[in-house]
Amino acid sequence: MNTTNQGASGLAVDVADLTKTYRGAHRTPVHALGGLTFQVPAGIVFAMLGPNGAGKSTTTKILTTLSRPSGGSACIDGIDVVKRPAEVRQHIGYVSQGASTDPLLTGTENLVLAGRLRGMAAADAKARASALLDEFGLGDTAGRPVGKFSGGMRRRLDVAAALVHAPRVLFLDEPTTGLDPEARAAMWSEIRRLSAERAITVILTTHYLEEADRLADDVMIIDHGTRVVGGSPDELKASLNGDTLRVTLVEPDVERVRRAAASVFGLRDIVVESEGTSGQLVARTDDASAAVAPTIAALEAAGVAFGAVSASRPSLDDVYLHYAGRSFERADAPSHGAPASDQDQTGPAQKGEAA
Repeated sequence: MNTTNQGASGLAVDVADLTKTYRGAHRTPVHALGGLTFQVPAGIVFAMLGPNGAGKSTTTKILTTLSRPSGGSACIDGIDVVKRPAEVRQHIGYVSQGASTDPLLTGTENLVLAGRLRGMAAADAKARASALLDEFGLGDTAGRPVGKFSGGMRRRLDVAAALVHAPRVLFLDEPTTGLDPEARAAMWSEIRRLSAERAITVILTTHYLEEADRLADDVMIIDHGTRVVGGSPDELKASLNGDTLRVTLVEPDVERVRRAAASVFGLRDIVVESEGTSGQLVARTDDASAAVAPTIAALEAAGVAFGAVSASRPSLDDVYLHYAGRSFERADAPSHGAPASDQDQTGPAQKGEAA
């Protein structure tokens, strides 16, 4: 891990009370960020974890100078993103949710173009392109049009293009969305390698719990444009003392389930969720295996229909449920009439509609 200080404070990212408001349909305000504050030490992999529409991509766009905040402040390497955006861009690389390379150009041509746009001499750009293609395992495909690359190969090329100018901070916005499991695992390996070998700061936005758990040194859970909780994955899970008891429910009566669970000695932090004909009961307990039998008995006595019952150590899903008050899976499911992702919320900003 890189411990070299970046900026006067030694922070790669310093965000204070960041807000962002858009004018939506019929000019109704949409509050994408509501006073977000966080810091990222230099040299770590930092994950912004949250469901679709939480504000992750909005935050990333502000930090990469692609959008302006409505209020608050944000600095990269001690450089204000609003006051000195051109200087910030010299310090960062950015991989957006969508592909950023030209499918008609070859891998080499794409990287040379990226280097030239960054002001590199032609010879330097070609040398840099060749080195990056080899580093990312794409050397054998250097002359192939990118449109013929697999999804995983093209995503690796996107990351290589973002590194052409050797940035100190690399932003990866949902880098594995749409990849198959094998390509996703390969991208995880690349991210770990970049952090270890290049010793740069990686800012990762994701709605994959496992991705944040496996890759991040530090995680910030974000929801409704605000910071819910932060810390290392292990610290966050350890903050939930005891075990997790989880019961799937069939056509649940929420109050009846809650009363039945409350009658079981040792259950605490009881949450009952219901959507349509399904739902779940989640509770904390010092010994989940010992609580299974009395919980089943209480639910049966109350006439509650249920399915699987499981006991486990805390996960990041449990952390999200504990601090946000709802399970991550249900929060991540797009609701009717709500934006499906942060990108939906950033659309108006591209048309100058930000408040």
